[in-house]
Amino acid sequence: MNPLRFLRMPILFGFNRGMASARQNQTLDAGQRAPDFQLQDLDGAERTLKELLPSGPVLLAFFKVSCPTCQFTLPFLERIYRGGARVFAVSQDDAEATREFRQEFGITMPTLLDSARQGYPASNAYGLSHVPTMFLVDRDGIISWALSGFHKKELEALGAKLGVNPFRPGERVPEMKSG
Repeated sequence: MNPLRFLRMPILFGFNRGMASARQNQTLDAGQRAPDFQLQDLDGAERTLKELLPSGPVLLAFFKVSCPTCQFTLPFLERIYRGGARVFAVSQDDAEATREFRQEFGITMPTLLDSARQGYPASNAYGLSHVPTMFLVDRDGIISWALSGFHKKELEALGAKLGVNPFRPGERVPEMKSG
């Protein structure tokens, strides 16, 4: 693995970090129904939101490997996952780049692929225009929490809702980072 790969990607892709989907949309918000999707996981198995929800709420975290705010945010979401919450990362990159990202940043949560080849079907359905963007989808399919970018207070509120603190006592964390 080339350690500089993630730093070069914004240059190779024309600073496309902000374009998290193939077209400009209105991002879904709390209170709206979450669209179902069918995405592959890193093992090639097809996963749908419909099959994930009966076991309880699911946090979906959309990201790109080249996004510095995603690189900053996902390790905090990993803490929420390791604390027992059901978290699924949704990568907008290919399987190889996604695996390298997971290794580099210590990510073990299940990861789904929302590929450019397929036209970013989930990203477009959720109206993404920036990453990271996260949605907490309750068992009934309604989004109960949504966030674009990194906002410490919002992630603390999410952690309180899920019973897991994403931040360690005394940890210096900025209040926000734009997506």
